[in-house]
Amino acid sequence: MKTMQALCNRLGQASLALAAALAVQAARAVNDLPGGPGVRQLDLPPAVTQIAAEQKWLHYFMLIVCLVIFIAVFGVMFYSILHHRKSKGAKAANFHESTTVEIVWTIVPFIIVIFMALPATRVVVAMKDTSSADLTIKTTGMQWKWGYDYLKGEGEGIGFVSTLDPAQRAMSDSGQPSGDDYLLKVDNPLVVPVNKKIRIITTANDVIHAFAVPSLGVKQDAIPGFVRDTWFRAEKVGTYYGQCAELCGKEHAYMPIQVKVVSQADYTQWVDGKKKEMAALADDPAKVWELTELAARGEKVYAANCQVCHQANGKGGGAVKPLDGAAVVLNADKTKQIAVLLNGQNNGAMPAWKGLSDTEIAAVITYTKNHWSNATGQVVQPAEVLAARK
Repeated sequence: MKTMQALCNRLGQASLALAAALAVQAARAVNDLPGGPGVRQLDLPPAVTQIAAEQKWLHYFMLIVCLVIFIAVFGVMFYSILHHRKSKGAKAANFHESTTVEIVWTIVPFIIVIFMALPATRVVVAMKDTSSADLTIKTTGMQWKWGYDYLKGEGEGIGFVSTLDPAQRAMSDSGQPSGDDYLLKVDNPLVVPVNKKIRIITTANDVIHAFAVPSLGVKQDAIPGFVRDTWFRAEKVGTYYGQCAELCGKEHAYMPIQVKVVSQADYTQWVDGKKKEMAALADDPAKVWELTELAARGEKVYAANCQVCHQANGKGGGAVKPLDGAAVVLNADKTKQIAVLLNGQNNGAMPAWKGLSDTEIAAVITYTKNHWSNATGQVVQPAEVLAARK
């Protein structure tokens, strides 16, 4: 009786454990992400630009041509092996330098190559035609975020940095992923109007990155010191996701791209709001700040950009050096720490932060110099950062 009761208890515990595991699995279940990857996706994502649709057609066209060639070649080979084998009394033909054979195996591949090259060339040429764009946006890859500057068209003058949404990073750090847009959602998505030709100019300020959004049919390397371009014309309102497609360092997985395609009216409204927001945040580089005010500003900059690697306590970890008690932070020569933020160091392990404004760099340096055990009393003014950029 006791043995039976113990067995029932064990079965009950196992059932509870199984139910708990199933509940956790259900909580973590994800669905197809509109504009992004799908669950068990094998095919290319749904195309929302004409170029993406042509790329998809070209993909299948090439696949079918290769499959036909494969079947034809191996069909002839296996037919020959089976029906012209020695055991059936077949005797090999004896000939040398057949002009007919040489003409056939030259002309047929040539025709096949032309048959494949014509549609491929048409699509590639269309992909490279960035003329007559309605909107031109410079996209700068940085370790590990994207900078967007609207250079021409409605919204000209707008610029911002797009990074992984902090909540997404927190889920990754805790090992508890959740949501269909896990590691794809950003804090500031790229916003563009529907049915407008958008020219994307790519570059980078540290290592090679790649701007890739499959649904839009765009993938272009962003190379330091070079300017390259691509384009898209989204035909459907929605949010579309991509990622940096070039291995760019340890935070490569945390460098997503989120493109928000909106109606023309909504885009105009977004431009107006963004310009007002930028005007409100604009700083006078000649302003002289007090330590308390500048350090408070720097705390926000640190939390948004530096805390990921250096930690909230400033102790760093692994290859990341601590800021608490660091010699360069405590050094009376403020230009040394300014140079580190502007240019980076250790072959990119510490990335350059030129994308931050002069005030933001001055603020975060002042914060680190006067936080944790650091109490230098030093204040770095925006004008000093501006001078160091020159």
